[in-house]
Amino acid sequence: MTGTLGLIGSGMIGSALARLAVAAGLDVVLSNSRGPETLADLVTDLGEHARAATPAEAAAAGDLVVATVPLNAYDRLPAAALAGKTVIDTMNYYPERDGRIAELDAGTLTSSALVQRHLADSHVVKAFNNIDFRRLFTGARPAGASDRSALPIAGDDAAAKAHVARLLDALGYDAVDIGVLADSWRSEPGTPVYVTPYMAERPAGMSREEAQRWFFETPGVPVPADRVGELTDTAVRGPAGGSRAAIAGD
Repeated sequence: MTGTLGLIGSGMIGSALARLAVAAGLDVVLSNSRGPETLADLVTDLGEHARAATPAEAAAAGDLVVATVPLNAYDRLPAAALAGKTVIDTMNYYPERDGRIAELDAGTLTSSALVQRHLADSHVVKAFNNIDFRRLFTGARPAGASDRSALPIAGDDAAAKAHVARLLDALGYDAVDIGVLADSWRSEPGTPVYVTPYMAERPAGMSREEAQRWFFETPGVPVPADRVGELTDTAVRGPAGGSRAAIAGD
């Protein structure tokens, strides 16, 4: 796969995706809310296929664009610059961080549908939201590998989902289509496919320091496409939102 991946947000998930994209031969344009100069070290580490920009510039440059900011900042995504683009939404609703969002609490919208409403002229696809950043980076495998994992995707536009599936394949993952954005709750926090299947079981009795070391050093567990399908099919919708602590098993 060739082209440019734009990233709006360059935190843990964004940085992991940037590293995978550069390794796969893509150019990346990174941005965050603090300014391109704050990304100098990451860009240097990534090499000649990476550069820093503003969010609007990253949006304009990307053949695909990843929105990976806290959900409470979704309405600051540059809608005009993203018009006509396929936008990958990695965001999850964590009320402890994001505050309460009435439409999500009421279950009238999924978080990705909320993002799509803001980006009315874009094609939003939910992806990369159900795996922690460490396993996302270390779990990538070539196509056909026996230990290749899959990730769920959801979106209202079939062509956009196909484009995102090709990106997943290039980055080292199979894609499992779980439906439209109204179905994207099936991969949200608290569902069976969220984070836990990709992680080994953490031993009991660890100190916080030991748990953090375990988190970074322990390999992930492969989750093939058929297992992702089973987990998302059996999901039962509960209250919206989850805890960020679940990502690290705290």
